[in-house]
Amino acid sequence: MVLKRISLPLTVCKVPVFTPEMLQSEFSFLAHTDEEYSLVCPTAAAPDCTLAREDGWEAFRIEGVLDFSLIGILASIASVLAGAGISIFAVSTYNTDYVLVKAERIEAAITALRSAGYSVEEAV
Repeated sequence: MVLKRISLPLTVCKVPVFTPEMLQSEFSFLAHTDEEYSLVCPTAAAPDCTLAREDGWEAFRIEGVLDFSLIGILASIASVLAGAGISIFAVSTYNTDYVLVKAERIEAAITALRSAGYSVEEAV
């Protein structure tokens, strides 16, 4: 399985409300539940209105379109990284999954994933 590193400083934040500007970045994830609004975006695009934020993330994209019938792909990656003592923040789109890792642990994550048989490529 191929993972593509997205070398872009990312921020995970809690916001009071969504605005259209929050979707202007090439890499944005919005989530709204009965308890909160969350946003993952490039750090440079993080809004001023954040209620809480965690900077210093980078991401891996699981390459290819993942069929909904596939089982355990994200769990397997999470397990490899957990075994290396690396915590993750995962987000999913209709087509694929993204695994965020703190930037200071990204090289250790790459080493662990490659040791487990994953191919890790740099984004172009």
